[in-house]
Amino acid sequence: MTTAPPRAEPRTPQLRAVKGMNDILPDEIARWQHLEQLFAETARCYGFREVRTPYVEPTGLFVRTIGEATDVVEKEMYSFTHHDESLTLRPEATAGAARAYVEHRIHTREPVTKWYCTGPMFRAERPQRGRYRQFSQIDCEVFGDPGPGCDAELIDMLVGLFARLKIPDVRVLVNSIGGAEARARYRDGLVAFLEPRRAELSTDSQRRLATNPLRILDSKDERDKLIVAEAPGLETYLSEEDRTHFDGLLRALTALGVPFTVDSRLVRGLDYYTRTLFEIKGASDKLGAGDTLVGGGRYDGMIEELGGPSVPAVGFAAGIERLLIASEPEETAPAVDAYVAPLGGSAFEAALTLGRDLRREGIVTEVDTRGGSLKSQLRRANALGCRMVLILGDSEIAAGIVQLKDLAAHAQDATPRSDVVRIVLDRLKARSR
Repeated sequence: MTTAPPRAEPRTPQLRAVKGMNDILPDEIARWQHLEQLFAETARCYGFREVRTPYVEPTGLFVRTIGEATDVVEKEMYSFTHHDESLTLRPEATAGAARAYVEHRIHTREPVTKWYCTGPMFRAERPQRGRYRQFSQIDCEVFGDPGPGCDAELIDMLVGLFARLKIPDVRVLVNSIGGAEARARYRDGLVAFLEPRRAELSTDSQRRLATNPLRILDSKDERDKLIVAEAPGLETYLSEEDRTHFDGLLRALTALGVPFTVDSRLVRGLDYYTRTLFEIKGASDKLGAGDTLVGGGRYDGMIEELGGPSVPAVGFAAGIERLLIASEPEETAPAVDAYVAPLGGSAFEAALTLGRDLRREGIVTEVDTRGGSLKSQLRRANALGCRMVLILGDSEIAAGIVQLKDLAAHAQDATPRSDVVRIVLDRLKARSR
């Protein structure tokens, strides 16, 4: 009688992150923190204050502000219904900031409001390098200033930030799409021009012809590019006020010494923009065709659309992942300053106390609680990039000393326990200078 082989237990499938939603591991986080810190410092120098809005908002907020016929609303939003309420993971930051401005009646507190934020956004689009389904943005919004000097300052701020990030080949593109009336006239003129050529357009552009014809100007399809190259320019539809505003922007940028190019074909994929539009491109050798670093512009009608007063507004957003690809990596400091290495069970409590005392002085400290050999602890300290190792054993505790091993100087001293924290702090300060 033969015995059947034991049945293999089914393997639990390995769980992975959702496609296009990426882990940021400790080895990478220093670059993120550096960029976010530079952005926050720069924004604060221009008078911006930080705001934090929810990641989840009512779906209607984005339908009303971004536009029902946009790709973001039609195809890319992560929306769901909970307790009969339609909710959406925020695909961008501006609508949430505007909603907060209206809800909390900020216009009654101050004539001009300047906010900045950082955080994750969510769009269900095809992941590619620098463009993901969960992505992080830096964002600035100004409420209450009609510009155009305000618009120019935002652009100048970004050019300065990108210089600090060492992003090469930065290029500023600006345009004006006018107010609501000018845009409506241009939309009609563009449709009249494109309708006889409908059959020659790409499938996407044929659909957009009825829903969002301005987006055809931004099409990447070569057939569409050839056709729109002959389309009428938006500048011929601008009102006198629109032209005056745009001329003021160009003069302000010139005064600030910001090189720019007027691109009459520049449009944005969201319906809320009015008048000023801008994009900043750079690092095309790293980013290829997708070298747009930041996009922004005016949205003077949004606050009123959300039930608030008539308040002008302007802002921008930039993807952090794309900026990290474009920027030059900074040298990162070691993760740990001091490593406490206890030798023997009796040194364990003394090591914990020493670690606490070092940390209270702001010294980044790792205490080895595994109980390994000195050789293994030194190996771990080197791997962490530690500058100093503090060795404690029975003889050191009895003598009231600590063996202070300076890995950078290749030196070791017996240091009084009462002085060791001060000495470590002094050496770290001297080395940073």
